[in-house]
Amino acid sequence: MKRTIATALVAVAALTGAANAMTSDARLAQIQAYAPNADVQSLTNAEIGTLLSVIHSGDTESEKRGFVQAFVN
Repeated sequence: MKRTIATALVAVAALTGAANAMTSDARLAQIQAYAPNADVQSLTNAEIGTLLSVIHSGDTESEKRGFVQAFVN
């Protein structure tokens, strides 16, 4: 889990490319898939970047889901 957080922080600092190129709706839909009941509309761009970094990391789906749900709640 520490690796996940570190990866997310590094990715936010270097946020470019695909995450920025996606539409806002597509980015939020990816987050919503990991936290279905979350209010993703209120997330900041930095928070969205962090969550997308975790979602696209090499961690297990279970770890990703747990991090995203803990982050948005």
